[in-house]
Amino acid sequence: MRLLERMRKEWFMIGIVLAIAGAKLEPSIGVNGGPLKPEITVSYIAVATIFFNSGLSLKTEELTSALVHIKLHLFIQIFTLAFFPATIWLFLQLLSITPINEWLLKGLQTVGCMPPPVSSAVILTKAVGGNEGDSWPPVTCRRLPWCWPSDRLGTLCS
Repeated sequence: MRLLERMRKEWFMIGIVLAIAGAKLEPSIGVNGGPLKPEITVSYIAVATIFFNSGLSLKTEELTSALVHIKLHLFIQIFTLAFFPATIWLFLQLLSITPINEWLLKGLQTVGCMPPPVSSAVILTKAVGGNEGDSWPPVTCRRLPWCWPSDRLGTLCS
């Protein structure tokens, strides 16, 4: 009885171990073009399901009240799309005079200019007890073409 209770409690970890073991035994199932079609299921269906489930757990009142926090959203956008990339650029200027590999510096520059993924921003905000409603508007705006100046900064500085 105790083992069954433990398995019910740790069902997610057991599922991960079984999925990894299954992938080790029969890797052809999960390759591109295989029966699971990960190029479609992972790229579109899984991501859409995750966001749909996150949206279901979000209270409408919480989201509508978060939309009026303009100062907060401007701060988040300026910090993630201007301040952080500019800081990384300055750091890279210092590192460029060292013998560090040029391609490592270009990789750091690229990562430094990328906004955090939506999943990280929303899920981590929820995990630490933050206002999940306040995390949605900035990450949604980052997906719009005119909200990507740091990507252009990264391209111009390389």
